[in-house]
This record gives sequence, structure tokens and C-alpha cells, in this order.
Amino acid sequence: MTVPEESRSGRRRFKTDGMGRPVEVSPLAWKLHLSLPETLLKGGESYAEGLLRAAEEAGVGELRLSLSAMRQLPKVLSSALDVTLTISDGRVISVEGGDTSGRLYGVALDLGTSKIVGHLVSLVDGETLAMASTENPQAVHGEDIISRITFALDGPGNLDELRRLLLEAVNRVLETLCAEAGVAPGEVYEAVAVGNTLMHHLFLGLEPSSLARAPFNPVIRQGLSVTARELGVTINPAGNVHLPALVAGFVGSDAVADLLATGLCDSEAPALLVDVGTNTEVFAGDREGVVACSCASGPAFEGAHVSHGVKAVSGAIERLRIDPETLEVDYEIIDDAKPIGLCGSAMIDALAEMWKNGLIDDLGRLNLDAETSRMRAAADGGEFVVAWSDAAGTGRDITLTQRDVEELLLAKAAIYAACSIMLRRQGLKAEELGRVYVAGAFGSYLDPESAVAIGMLPDVPAERIVFAGNTAVAGARMILLSTEARRTAEALAEGVRYHELSLDPEFNREFLNAVFIPHKEPERFPTALRLARRRPRSTRS
Repeated sequence: MTVPEESRSGRRRFKTDGMGRPVEVSPLAWKLHLSLPETLLKGGESYAEGLLRAAEEAGVGELRLSLSAMRQLPKVLSSALDVTLTISDGRVISVEGGDTSGRLYGVALDLGTSKIVGHLVSLVDGETLAMASTENPQAVHGEDIISRITFALDGPGNLDELRRLLLEAVNRVLETLCAEAGVAPGEVYEAVAVGNTLMHHLFLGLEPSSLARAPFNPVIRQGLSVTARELGVTINPAGNVHLPALVAGFVGSDAVADLLATGLCDSEAPALLVDVGTNTEVFAGDREGVVACSCASGPAFEGAHVSHGVKAVSGAIERLRIDPETLEVDYEIIDDAKPIGLCGSAMIDALAEMWKNGLIDDLGRLNLDAETSRMRAAADGGEFVVAWSDAAGTGRDITLTQRDVEELLLAKAAIYAACSIMLRRQGLKAEELGRVYVAGAFGSYLDPESAVAIGMLPDVPAERIVFAGNTAVAGARMILLSTEARRTAEALAEGVRYHELSLDPEFNREFLNAVFIPHKEPERFPTALRLARRRPRSTRS
């Protein structure tokens, strides 16, 4: 699976932040400043015994020293009368001369299929000091998780190659964060990394063969903490890297972070959470219970398999409207550059606008008889010109073809079918939803009217749709800052009821019905039908 070269050439716009909830700052890592007597050691005491005794006299007992801390003792204790201990879960991971208690940092990481996002955070006051992101270089071995699983299992050394690429990207993000904030990597003592189940396994170097076959069991589901040295993560070598618990084989810790950040599990009113991506996770429920699933929505909204599809880079068309009288196209472009293609939000707009204006029918078939020069015959069944070549940065007409429309309809149908089945499993109707949270970078720039018009999201009033942004990194930040949030995340992962869509006998029917615009049962989408302006009817079958 490939994304057009023009999509890769520009600087991509990432959504590096998202909706979160405030937490009391109580991180796992903390610092203890000690003033030491001139004669620290008694009798035949070791440095370690003397330091731990001083900590106990200060009211902090039952500590153990990491090897890294032991290696620091001779130099630090021979030259300083006061020291600062960095403690994580009862383990002293660093000993520093002087009072450094104000310099305590952690990093929240979202290990996404297409991007890596990091936040550098002060563990003293909870302030976010820097944000950074990069493309996930594993994409050279497949844009989606199935392709990467296949590659990982296809030959010796492939798993190590995927892990190497991921680790290098993570460390590049960490380097950028520390440079921007003026923080030494050794002052970062804690990291929380969330991701889908495959990214979690690849980060740890776990073979993903069990994710390739039913019942798709992960190697480990519980939360896990590993030293930075073991993983090769360039923070303090003795620092703790925490990977929160997973829900199931295709619903990972990033989805748990989504739940934590949006507060869906504490909601009194029923809500739906849709984390849109190459692999889309859907949650439905409230404080009484939540059901979850995952669907392979594919990389079309990331630009793959679409003739002029691009990622959200400079020059990407991100908003699109069609004049109902002239059928001329008005669009907005990232950075006001010359257009090079359509990113995901514009693709959704294009489908909605073309359907509302009769340029495609309910099955997505192009109306080649439309009275506009923008609609024309082409090799694969026709195409609609969004931007003419003389205005485009590529020197070519930017079009949406019949095949492109079909690819996008498959993606939107998978998302809606997952939403529909989750609501049914929870005994809910769309009109009962108090909120529909749309998470992920793609959802941040989506027009709710367009998403409902094409039948990608359930038909709810636009004011109930909340574009929550990157809730995965926001939830990871909450876990980083709060031991209570960390415990909550573990409980959430355990309490969510997972539903395997591939084994659901209703999924194929729901999916095929959802390929229609807005749906084969249009009464589900009264809002969409009111939006239609001149739409040719198709024969439903």
C-alpha cells in the first residue's frame, strides 16, 4: 500500500494534542532532597547503607537502590553535603549533588501506526513544556497493521527491523523535545507509551504471530513497566517506561487512553467514541458499562489507494464545497499553498458535496451527464475535477475518480458498521447519544455535517459531535502525571467488554448496507436527507 510521493514531500500537519481531563499531580517518579551530615557513614557502613539511613531519618524508608544510582554514589557523596534522590516506585534511580528537586521530567508518547507524538511534561507542576511528532518510518513495510504483521512474520530479522525503526523514531522525538525545552535526557525519569496492540508488541520486540489469527490474543494484556536501558529509550537509563494495559488483540492502550481522556466511562449519558485511523476503534456506553470493537477502515483517509489522496501536508486541500448552482468547487488549502491533492477531511467533504449536488448517486456512481465540465469520462468509469492543472502545484488536474469514490465508501462503511453494531450491543439508539467523540488526528479537521451526510457517523445533531483530537497522547499524559489515573487505566482495560467484529454474523450485512450514501436504510439519516439538494435516485438492491 502506498501514499503518493507528493504527500510525503511536505511537512505533515499532526494533531499533537487533544481533549484531556485535569488530574492531581502525583507521578510515580518524585524527588527527595537530603541535607547530609559531614560524617555521613557510621562504623563500617557502605555508601548505600549511609544514604538509605539518611533517607529513613527523613521519613522515607524501604527504598532500594538501582545499579545506576549505586554507580553515582562515590562521586556524589564525596563532594556534596546535600543530595537529591529520584525515586520511582520505591526504587532510587538517580543520586545527584545539590537540590535538583525542581528538575523532574517525564514524557507521554503516542506510538501511532502513521505517526509518533510526544509531550515533555514537568512532573513537578504538570506543565507541558514541549510537543513533537514524526512520521512512523515502519510505513515503508506497510501503511496498515496487517501489512506490518505479515512483514514481521515473513522472514528472520524482520521483527527486529520494525522495532529498530520504531525505536529510532521515538528517540528522535525525545531528542527534539529535550532540545526545545532545554532539558537533559538524563533528567527525564519516566515515560508512558500508548499504542495499538501491534505497536505495543513491536516496541517490546514481541512476536505478533498470535495477532494474525483468531482469536487474536495478545502476548500480554496487563500494564508493564520496563527500564529505559532495557528498551533502548534515550531518557535516564534507570528511568521507568510504562506501557499501560491493552483491551484486546486489536484494541490497545491508545484506546484506553482515549477513554481516560474523554471520560466516557464516567459519563452519565450514553456516548460513542470513534478513534479514526487506519485501524478504527469504537466504544459505546457510559458509567454503567462500555463495549468496544476495532475495524479495518484502511488507509484511504491517509491518502493511500486514492488517485490524488495526500496526507495533511502543505498544499493539501482540507475543506471543500460545491456551489449548487454552478457546480464550481471552492476549497481551502493547508498553508495556502498551491493544491497538490486531497487529505482525508476534504475527501469526506467531496463525497458529501457530490452526493448533495447529484454528482454521485446513492451507490457512489458518478453522474457523467451532470452539466459541468468538471465531470468527464475516464478509463476507470469517470472522474470529477476538483482543481484544474493550471492552479495545482503538481501541474496536473486533481481529480476524484470512480474508483476513488468506491475506496472511500468502503472505509466509511466499515466505520459506520462498527458504530452501528456497538450501539446495538449496548442497547442504544443514535438519538440517545449525549456525545459522539471523534478522536485521532484525522477527526480533528472533519466537518460533522459532511461525516453525517455520507453516513460515516450516526445521525446526531452537530453540537453533540466533539472532535477530541489526539486523546491517546492526552490520556498518556494523565497516566504519566497521576498514579490514580494509572490505576484507573488498568481497571478500564479490564472492565471494557471487547466484541470481535470479524466473528459477528451481522457485520457483513451492516457493512454492505453502509456502503450506500448515506445508507441503504436512509431513514437512519434524516439529517442527511434534508441536506440533499438535487440527487438522482438509484435502484436499491
